[in-house]
Amino acid sequence: MSLKDIAKALGISVTTVSRALNGYDDVSADTRARVEAEAQRRGYRPNTFARRLKMGKIDAVGLVFPVRPAPLNNSVFFDMVAEISRELARHEIDLLLIADDEQADKHSYMRLVQSRRVDALIVAHTLENDPRLEPLLAAGFPFLTLGRSSLPQPYAWFDFDNYAGTRAATRYLIERGHRRIALLGEDNNQAFIVQRRCGYLDALRESGLSQAWLRRVPQTRRGGFQATLALLALPEPPTAIITDCNTHGDGAAMALAQAGRLTGDDRVALVVYDGLPEDSIIDVPVAAVVQSTRQGVGRQVADMVRRLIAGDDVATLQVLWQPEFRPGETA
Repeated sequence: MSLKDIAKALGISVTTVSRALNGYDDVSADTRARVEAEAQRRGYRPNTFARRLKMGKIDAVGLVFPVRPAPLNNSVFFDMVAEISRELARHEIDLLLIADDEQADKHSYMRLVQSRRVDALIVAHTLENDPRLEPLLAAGFPFLTLGRSSLPQPYAWFDFDNYAGTRAATRYLIERGHRRIALLGEDNNQAFIVQRRCGYLDALRESGLSQAWLRRVPQTRRGGFQATLALLALPEPPTAIITDCNTHGDGAAMALAQAGRLTGDDRVALVVYDGLPEDSIIDVPVAAVVQSTRQGVGRQVADMVRRLIAGDDVATLQVLWQPEFRPGETA
């Protein structure tokens, strides 16, 4: 089975078939779909080794994530990684997961960079000033970050407007009369965590409200559960709680449900970033800040990585998506 057979069956050129199967943007979506369907029907598999020799590519991308805190415990992050992997696999590109321990003597991903065993890196859970990125810039190695950092020159990144998400949720609660609003936030300085915290704090500051109910807790259900019970026990408990991740949110929802304060006239308003996990035992539709679908994110990031490998200008590979606030039944 060859490209010529597919081209003949579809009445198009071999070049068009080749470019469709290799994901080039100058092939229409309809033609690409026809080519992929015919290739699958005929059981065609490209000679990836020959293509790698010809193109000088490895057909592998590394995704670097920190060991601490453990992001693979976060269902949102894990689902996003799965979708990125699935989308890259459609173009015969493998995704390698690289756990990076900041306390180790040498970053493990730099061995892959120096030996050119991957075509590009995706760097997840960035910091405002991220020490992982400067060596990549210095080496001229292609990378895309999930999050934004301060760097001296342009680079490729994909991010959600985390600041806008918590600011919108906080302002929504303020407009409905809440004056004692808590935030359960992760206790680390990753960029998206800091941005969500700042959105909450700025919304409070704009309305002259206190930040006395801000809590930094471990990224666990237990952390969210215990922090919520402690807030409810205060002489002046909050009338609303925002959580900056759905793990905290699940714990908070369980604590409120146990106290009889999740729904009803005496409820404490609850807003959960990313909504409750799919395996939550709470079946109440909570208010949520929603960040598109995992499939949408996977397609977007995979497309950006492929363009990065192809040599597109990094200034054209900077994408900021806006979150959406959904009131649910708890706000």
